[in-house]
Amino acid sequence: MLHAVIMAGGSGTRFWPASRATTPKQLLNLVGDATMIRQTVDRLDGLVTPEQTLIVTNTRLVDTIQSQLPELPPTSIVGEPCKRDTAPCIGLAGLLVSRNDPDAVMAVMPADHVISPTEKFQAAIQQAADMVADAPDRIVTFGIKPTYPAEIFGYIQRGETIEGGAAPSFAVKQFREKPNAETAAEYLDSGDFYWNSGIFIWRAKTILDALAERQSTMLGHLAKIVADWGTDSQEETFTREFTAIEGISVDYAVMEHATDVAVIEAPYNWDDLGGWQSLARLRGTDDNGNTIVGKHLGLGTSGTIVRTDDEHLVVTLGLKDCIVVHTDNATLVANKNDEESIRKVVKELESRGWGEYL
Repeated sequence: MLHAVIMAGGSGTRFWPASRATTPKQLLNLVGDATMIRQTVDRLDGLVTPEQTLIVTNTRLVDTIQSQLPELPPTSIVGEPCKRDTAPCIGLAGLLVSRNDPDAVMAVMPADHVISPTEKFQAAIQQAADMVADAPDRIVTFGIKPTYPAEIFGYIQRGETIEGGAAPSFAVKQFREKPNAETAAEYLDSGDFYWNSGIFIWRAKTILDALAERQSTMLGHLAKIVADWGTDSQEETFTREFTAIEGISVDYAVMEHATDVAVIEAPYNWDDLGGWQSLARLRGTDDNGNTIVGKHLGLGTSGTIVRTDDEHLVVTLGLKDCIVVHTDNATLVANKNDEESIRKVVKELESRGWGEYL
């Protein structure tokens, strides 16, 4: 049976000041008519039931996610006591879905991607699930055909063609980490590389076996958590054992060592919504190259992204290539080409103890 596992524990610091500790980007409405996590769950409608949906987040977000997704049973939302990266998150999910479904197939995905149309996404997920059914130990991921030499994504190099299925699929030759500009250009020119979308399909048993081989100590802690799941000791055991885990990504823990991995060339449109400049790609620009969300008056303003609300007017004079984001208690004004430094702002606020702005 297919189960969806949605990873929703990220902090989204590059979307500060709109993204905060209690309302990170996956809980915001940045593109479209709903929050990112709401769109992610809606995209799965018809593929999995609410009972077959598992959201793994952090404890402080559980109540907010439950309010945004009232159709999910409380048992479908798991709040981690601390951040330990994607491998422990996925391992815990694998153990939980395996309790009642030993043959479970997991579709693992982040909560903050923009994907359309839904029909093509669902068809690709089903194609991947069919590939796993044909080769039970196989891991299937989705590659995004690159449109420019991006330095912000990991890459997947494809190998031999795998026959069958509507979307082209290939054996994975190797995974590559985020490259520098020169290497990214080489990847683009070769035509053999995809952006790594971070979406995976595998049997729960496959990922658990891989963790048992490569991360046995981690899996031991996770097994103790699940052994007490649903008992009076659940929270105490969860906190103690999960905190003891050394965090590691699933890419390092599993994917770099996996031997039977396939990549499907994604037939859908995809964006990882990495920062404020994503709004220009997804919402479009006006005649002056501006992307505006909310009430704005711009004179001599070009190439600028403005986000406010309909009750607060932002006026810009002579701005070029800037980001302006207004919230109730903080406003960001930044050079658009220095977007990565927003992370430094968040760290500086932490160091000053200004928690009310985080």
